[in-house]
Amino acid sequence: MHPEPRDPRPAPVAQVAVVVIGYNDRTHVGEAVRSALAQGPAVAEVIAVDDCSTDGSDALLTGLAAGEPRLRVVRRSVNSGGCGSPRNTGIDAATAPYVMFLDSDDVLPPGAVDALLAAATDARAQVASGLCVRRELPSGREQPWQAPLYTAHSVLARPSQQPRLVHDTLCVNKLYRTDFLRDHGIRFPEGRFLYEDFVFTARVLAASPRMALVPDRVYVWQVRRSAGRLSLSLDRGGIENWTARVQACALAYDILLGAGQQELARAARAKFLDHDMRMYARELGLRDAPYRRAWWEHTRAYLARYDAAGQELAPDAPGRLLARVVLASSEPRDLPRLRELAARPARLLPPYARAPEGDPVWSADLPEVSLAPLLTRPVAALPLAVDAELRPRARASVLRLRLHEFYGKVAEAGPPEVDVAWHAREDERGRGRTTVALTPSGPDSWSAEVPVDLARLGSGTWDLRLTLRFPDGTRRETTAHALAGAGRLRRRAVPSALHGVLLAQPYATHSGALALRVATGLHGALTVARGRLRRLLH
Repeated sequence: MHPEPRDPRPAPVAQVAVVVIGYNDRTHVGEAVRSALAQGPAVAEVIAVDDCSTDGSDALLTGLAAGEPRLRVVRRSVNSGGCGSPRNTGIDAATAPYVMFLDSDDVLPPGAVDALLAAATDARAQVASGLCVRRELPSGREQPWQAPLYTAHSVLARPSQQPRLVHDTLCVNKLYRTDFLRDHGIRFPEGRFLYEDFVFTARVLAASPRMALVPDRVYVWQVRRSAGRLSLSLDRGGIENWTARVQACALAYDILLGAGQQELARAARAKFLDHDMRMYARELGLRDAPYRRAWWEHTRAYLARYDAAGQELAPDAPGRLLARVVLASSEPRDLPRLRELAARPARLLPPYARAPEGDPVWSADLPEVSLAPLLTRPVAALPLAVDAELRPRARASVLRLRLHEFYGKVAEAGPPEVDVAWHAREDERGRGRTTVALTPSGPDSWSAEVPVDLARLGSGTWDLRLTLRFPDGTRRETTAHALAGAGRLRRRAVPSALHGVLLAQPYATHSGALALRVATGLHGALTVARGRLRRLLH
């Protein structure tokens, strides 16, 4: 037998402190701590900071520490109400040369510390950062966070070499030199401060550290949307969440600008307009009238701090157009159109108005918001709107599509075809792919009908994805606006030769796109019925 090849690299020296913070999370904190200890000898200490829990978390941690000399438990005497103060406690308690952070309901994947430590030491970097994945539970579906930053190993002499770093606002997928944080006085906001990561990350970037980026998975952010108590950042139902996010974004911008990091500050402003504002605008239709008014007033006041909305973005960027509409109107308006514009990719629903002189504008009563910059875009980048309606039927279900003209740009590009595909939300597999021609259905639209084999799709949640194809080879990937009303989005029971019966529920996502839930067989139908009953009782 051949001996196992020996790794020529020396064993890692214990140099890293992992700070695990938790509050009333006895169910998960043990798994988080064990994932940190399992990183191996590079971890010198795991500091579990309990934020004055009342559910027995401290006793659980103390029991774990009795059998693990690297685990140290620090119990705060008063609950802070947030995540910043316990992390600061961990920074103060750390004795290792490097420190990183872990939340009680998340885990570190195997090899995370070794990958970050090797990158930091090899590059003599004050900060090393790697790929975080969001894991939706209980489905297990994973989505990489800010993946374009982590496609290969790279070293940055200063963060301004990669302005997109302002999009990675997480503090937990990074390893920091402990003396770097202390020498620059970099800490988290104290107390109940939502989005404390935004401020901490801005302070790190403002200090202009040498950074190493690695493509390795170094953090698993576990999202439990069905949990009885949502995390602070996921609980977006109240206006306080939005005002807290705006406050954090504003403070991050001021920190970067005050440190002379103009390029990073501009990137942070662009990120607010094109990411944060669009994300919340997509959800305005879910909120009540008082929330909408408060959101509109607060957003408008924040945007008014600047000479013009979105100078950091291109004139035709959806975030900039959204900001201009908010600034131009004192009251919430056109929320369905704004939701579609805020979608990814952006869609702009008709009507497509023109000013008296003929220029394209947002609406006849808001002519100061010009759409002319949009018309400079190639057809592949236009916010084209496609309406979709799915009619589940016993013999052959039909998907009806209607593409709207956009100030003559579609006709100019030529009659399009459309690729239609349904993608499973759980694992991204695609089914039901087909290509059909769109034919004129009037002076301002093209339409098509596409058969849909619901039995072939099977159980699950399916997102509709479209690709418009034009004669010159141009392709435009988009989603479809779900037509509502007149029973269009009603659940239907459909006979099936394969499954006996299936339940089909077309519905509109938060961004207004058409999606589909399918349950097959009697068991699937009963599961749906039980789930609906639970929601009604809840």
